Amino acid sequence: MAPTNPGLSLVVLRNVPLFSGLDEVELDKLSKVAGRRRVARGGVIVRAGDTTDSLYILLSGRAKVTNSDEEGREIILAWLGPGEFFGEMGLIDSSPRSASVMAVEACELLNIGRDAFHRCMQDNFQVAQKLMQILVLRLRDADRKIESLALLDVYGRVARLLLEMSVEEDGRRVVKKKMSKQDMARMIGASREMVSKVMRDLELSGHIVCEGDTITIMGD
Repeated sequence: MAPTNPGLSLVVLRNVPLFSGLDEVELDKLSKVAGRRRVARGGVIVRAGDTTDSLYILLSGRAKVTNSDEEGREIILAWLGPGEFFGEMGLIDSSPRSASVMAVEACELLNIGRDAFHRCMQDNFQVAQKLMQILVLRLRDADRKIESLALLDVYGRVARLLLEMSVEEDGRRVVKKKMSKQDMARMIGASREMVSKVMRDLELSGHIVCEGDTITIMGD
């Protein structure tokens, strides 16, 4: 683990939604106990079943949260980018890691240990309140995914995934996050071949336009 850089940590912590309500004094305290870690592309940041001892905040790079089904096939639960964090659930209930997190690109992270995180929540109600709000949002997202798997066919699941991954740009919805067909399949519980077919059909019918790694969702 690289030595802590309080200056960098303070800047990053100030922009993490979970700690947005803290004043400079509290942010400074937290920054001084935060460590830094670098993980190469393809490296495992945390593994499912490991003891949960830290909250991780992604400074740079991209990572994916994964699990495996009963047959050992990878399921992608979420994508993480700079400023996003993970590991908070195990710090609350002391359970082992529920999923693995792998670096899709070279990543740099801050980590805050269990004791420091607990002290922060005890001393700052707004952090505990913000954490509850974020956990509720993640629960709602999980509910939507379960509903999608239960009620939508593969066409519907692909369409919903594209909409959820998109951002508005010049009046249109655009997907800029690089995703392979295999990654999409692992996110919606389908085969890569079926996802490829659906994407091809959506493009031929004019519902989407694919240019390099960018997908534009066309209006009616």
